[in-house]
Amino acid sequence: MASKLLPLRRLWRLSRLPSSPSSSSYYCSCSHLLDCPIPLPVYGNSLKPCYSFTSRWFCSRPMNGDNSSQGPASIDYRSVLQEDEFHRLADSTIHDLQEKLEEYGDGVQVEGFDIDYGNDVLTLKLGDLGTYVLNKQTPNRQIWLSSPISGPSRFDWDHDAHAWVYRRNKANLVDVLERELEQLCGETISLS
Repeated sequence: MASKLLPLRRLWRLSRLPSSPSSSSYYCSCSHLLDCPIPLPVYGNSLKPCYSFTSRWFCSRPMNGDNSSQGPASIDYRSVLQEDEFHRLADSTIHDLQEKLEEYGDGVQVEGFDIDYGNDVLTLKLGDLGTYVLNKQTPNRQIWLSSPISGPSRFDWDHDAHAWVYRRNKANLVDVLERELEQLCGETISLS
């Protein structure tokens, strides 16, 4: 019985495809779905087709038609750090942050405040408020931050700003930590 319903379910899914706003459509031979070519819609004036297999759409561009959507800034590969320079900058940043966070921990009253550094990973525990993890990602030449407030972020070294910057929103690593720690702990902190 189930084997008879499967082709009907596939046919029903295909009948639910949106109609094309233009008269031109792309055709693909979907022999694994049905034994006939199936028209697929063209979105906007784009020449890049969208393909549907069962109930999923696969597109080579954004579905909203907005090609200017904000994404990460492009990488200038000429400015990618050499490995030894990356280690020098990342180690210096992490060790400076560790020292300043230890000083901050002496003055702030947060239950469960603890700092641990090992295997190139800096962990800041704030008890019930959450845990920060900061570590080096050598292959990517990045510092990764896991935050209980903002989630995961990947920071690249910005030669112009002389700082670790998140390419998606141009946020500075030190500024992010200062803002979030003040929000969580209620005490201002200067990490720069």
